[in-house]
Amino acid sequence: MSANADARQNALDRVLDPAAATAAVGEELFAVADALSGSPSLRRALTDAGTAEEARVNVATSLFKGKVSDAALSVLLGAVKLAWSTTGSFVAAIERQGVRAVLEQARAAGQLDEVEDQLFKVGRAVDAHPELRVALGERQVPVAHRQQLIVDVLGRNALAATATLARRAVVARQRTFDLTLQSYLATAAELRNRGIATVETARPLSDDQASRLKTALSRQLGRDVTLNVIVNPAVLGGVRVSIGDEVIEGTVAGRLSDVRRQLS
Repeated sequence: MSANADARQNALDRVLDPAAATAAVGEELFAVADALSGSPSLRRALTDAGTAEEARVNVATSLFKGKVSDAALSVLLGAVKLAWSTTGSFVAAIERQGVRAVLEQARAAGQLDEVEDQLFKVGRAVDAHPELRVALGERQVPVAHRQQLIVDVLGRNALAATATLARRAVVARQRTFDLTLQSYLATAAELRNRGIATVETARPLSDDQASRLKTALSRQLGRDVTLNVIVNPAVLGGVRVSIGDEVIEGTVAGRLSDVRRQLS
C-alpha cells in the first residue's frame, strides 16, 4: 500500500468512533458500498477532484442523511472529503470501515479472538472443498442464495459477527471469498496492533512449539502475532510461515523445490 493510501486509510479509521461502531453501523456501511458500486455516476460525483469538497459533501448528505445512522454518515462524509486515486478504492475504503465496525463490536464483547478463529476455520473449510469454493464464486447465482450456503456451512454455533462477515465475504470485493476473508482477518489483527502469521506444518504444533514460534515471530515483527496453523502433510516436515507477502520456507518440500529449480 502506498504512503498516500495509508494516510487515507488512517484518516478514515479515525472517523469511525469505536464507541459508536456496531454491527448495525457495519451493515449500513455495506449498504452504502453496494449503492456506490451500483452507480458509477454517483461514485464519480463523490470523488471528482474537480468538484468542490463542499459540493461533494452536500450530494452525499442529501442522498444518505436519514437513511443511515449518524455514525455511518460521518464515515461516508469523511471518505468524500479525501482524495482518491480511483472510485474503486473509495468504495473499498467504506467497505473496510463496515468490517471494522462489526469487528469493533465483537472486540467490545470480548469475542474478537473467537470471531477470528471461526473466520479462519470457515476459510479452510471452503478451501478444502473445491465444489463449495466454485459455488460461492458463481456470479450468476443470486448473492442471497450464496450467502445462505455459507450460513449453512457455519452452522448454529457461529457468533453473530462471524455470520455477518462470512455472508458479506460472499460479495468478494477482494476478488474471491478466501481473499476477502483474509482481508477481514488482517483488519482484525490491525485493531489489536497484531500481525498474522499463517503457519503450514506437516503435523500439529504442540503448545510449546506454538508458543516458541509465536515469541520468535513477535520479536522479529516488533509486535504481537496471531498464528493461524494449517496442517498440510505435503510440506514433508518443518514449517512454512507466511506473513503478508513474505514467506519463510523451512520445510523439506521447500528445500527440494529449491534444488529442483537450481538444477533446471
